[in-house]
Amino acid sequence: MKYVKLPEDKQHKLPFYLAMEEYLAEHCGEDLLFTWQVEPTVIFGRNQVMLAEVNVDYCEHHHIQYYRRKSGGGCVYADKGNIMTSYITPKVTSDVAFNDLLKKLAEVLRKLGLDAVKTEHNDILIGARKVSGNALFQKEKASIVHGTLMYDVDIQTLMEAITPPKQKLEKHGIESVRQRVVNLKELGLKLSVEELRSHIAKSLCDGEKVLTDDDVHEIEKIEQGYYAPEFLRAK
Repeated sequence: MKYVKLPEDKQHKLPFYLAMEEYLAEHCGEDLLFTWQVEPTVIFGRNQVMLAEVNVDYCEHHHIQYYRRKSGGGCVYADKGNIMTSYITPKVTSDVAFNDLLKKLAEVLRKLGLDAVKTEHNDILIGARKVSGNALFQKEKASIVHGTLMYDVDIQTLMEAITPPKQKLEKHGIESVRQRVVNLKELGLKLSVEELRSHIAKSLCDGEKVLTDDDVHEIEKIEQGYYAPEFLRAK
């Protein structure tokens, strides 16, 4: 597996990285991985109703961006305390794609002293608490598995920015929902977020693939589709 790098070490908005996944899926003949971070952002799934999942008033008041992705699954919040992972593979069977990444990622965490396990729902838990959630987007030539890895996420903002389904609140309550997730930093991980990103890359990859300025230009073309109002508010 190769670790993908951009020609410039520059932070982009979330849709750029989703577009980067799509671009690589169309041009990759091998397993690829990259990690990234964003400013506070809510990302909701392909089939979700935006106004039912995103606290739009709160997000706009607190300058939190929100976007729709093309994979399924639930609504998530990311900030600079969250490591986003993107895995692109020619393997087009979803179970194989999920297992390939998440079992290896859980093993990386176990070697750092954390009792991490992959679940049948394609989460990673430490104890009974979730540190990573993941979703899959199937392209014609490849599968994209992308997810979160909670290092030091602002959980209070997470709870405010996302509107949990009524059934989940009735079943678990706000405090119970909060207790079901945990940051790696809370669990005593000594690595910084930058060190953890580097450690993941070195542990899972055996080389690098550096994109060109021309690649970035093509990615930016795909990126524009994520900003279209008809896509954002499709449901």
